[in-house]
Amino acid sequence: MLVKDFDYDLPQELIAQQPLEPRDSSRLMVVNKKTGNIEHKHFYDLCEYIKPGDLLVFNDTRVIPARLHGVKPTGARVEVLLLSRINNTDWEALVKPGKKLPIGTKVVFSDKLSCEILKKTDFGGRIVRFIFEGIFEEILDELGEMPLPPYITAQLEDKERYQTVYAREKGSAAAPTAGLHFTKELLQKISDCGAEEVFVTLHVGLGTFRPVSVNNIDDHVMHSEVYHVSEMVASKINAAKKDGRRIIAVGTTAVRTLEAAGQSGILQSGINSTNIFIYPGYQFKFVDALVTNFHLPQSTLLMLVSALSSRENMLNAYQTAVQEKYRFFSFGDAMFIN
Repeated sequence: MLVKDFDYDLPQELIAQQPLEPRDSSRLMVVNKKTGNIEHKHFYDLCEYIKPGDLLVFNDTRVIPARLHGVKPTGARVEVLLLSRINNTDWEALVKPGKKLPIGTKVVFSDKLSCEILKKTDFGGRIVRFIFEGIFEEILDELGEMPLPPYITAQLEDKERYQTVYAREKGSAAAPTAGLHFTKELLQKISDCGAEEVFVTLHVGLGTFRPVSVNNIDDHVMHSEVYHVSEMVASKINAAKKDGRRIIAVGTTAVRTLEAAGQSGILQSGINSTNIFIYPGYQFKFVDALVTNFHLPQSTLLMLVSALSSRENMLNAYQTAVQEKYRFFSFGDAMFIN
């Protein structure tokens, strides 16, 4: 299967630059994963499709102000985007301009913070070591910027709009954007419907920023990301599966967590990492339905949603979304595949 098989034409003006208010006022395309039948709703209508006994799985990761701007000794400007923490001082990061920053280069961000380039990674990133005085997280909050995706060029006035209302565990370089549509009131309505809500954690890293650079999708290797499933949550998810209740993943990161931790057919608790790559032909172990946004052409995320339904159903849905002028990507509208 080729990467170009997951291409579609997207007018630039349909890429959402700002989130809607309130959060749940975005549009919702409901797609039957078997027939491809499409309904047009709003996100606040989601409860119409939630049944008593359904189990919704959310990713409670919180985005950190991961983008830092500094200078190297020559005075040239450098951007460092933090991806994943290795220990108290070392991080995996994307560095621009990377080719002009050899090992050993020092970058200064302020009189409180600097870093040294330690080594290159297999995925085009760098391992950097920070030198700082005080508490790193407090310095990062002071100096760092919210790492909005490159297709968003507008300024974000309220940084919390790039966080879910249930974000708790700090560590992501990007938001699990399907969750941005939920309000506390909507979460309560879902609970009142008789559905159950649980939270896992997957810190979004380089996989979100790294495009597919091969022609055949079998040759693509996903970047590894850290996830955590508590014993209590694993027990609830395993019980739902045993009972035959529907498991609904909120976002592709929740899908990857569930399928990575559940490869044996029993969801395993604990902290682990995964580079699971889900595309058509994959047999899902836990996920029955999915709340998701509209994804980039030729992306691994479009391949993932196509695996849950079919490539033909998803490309038809995306073509319909373009015709109906849905808003795309992080701050865009949503889809419920059930």
